[in-house]
Amino acid sequence: MAAKNIGSYSITRPELRRILIAYKVDEKNVERLFSDMEKAHRHINIVTFISLLEKSDIQKSTISNILRRLGMDDVSINNSLNMADEQKLASESGRIYEAIIDFD
Repeated sequence: MAAKNIGSYSITRPELRRILIAYKVDEKNVERLFSDMEKAHRHINIVTFISLLEKSDIQKSTISNILRRLGMDDVSINNSLNMADEQKLASESGRIYEAIIDFD
């Protein structure tokens, strides 16, 4: 599936912190998310952002609500979540194909 540009979304750090706290994301996960975003020079694609949120144990319904707060429409949110799932499946199957089996 080809990547599709669905727009650019900006948010301040304090505003994103407020949103995450409102959705019950704990401080440890908020700080880890911000640290990962800083490593990406505070500019990341939406699939990476979704992956970071999922690594912080944030449920997809909450991720959808966070993306809505950023101004994304439901179709873009759905497409982004699907792309994140596809990327996750591709990386997991890649690990399987890289396995080596030796027969003695």
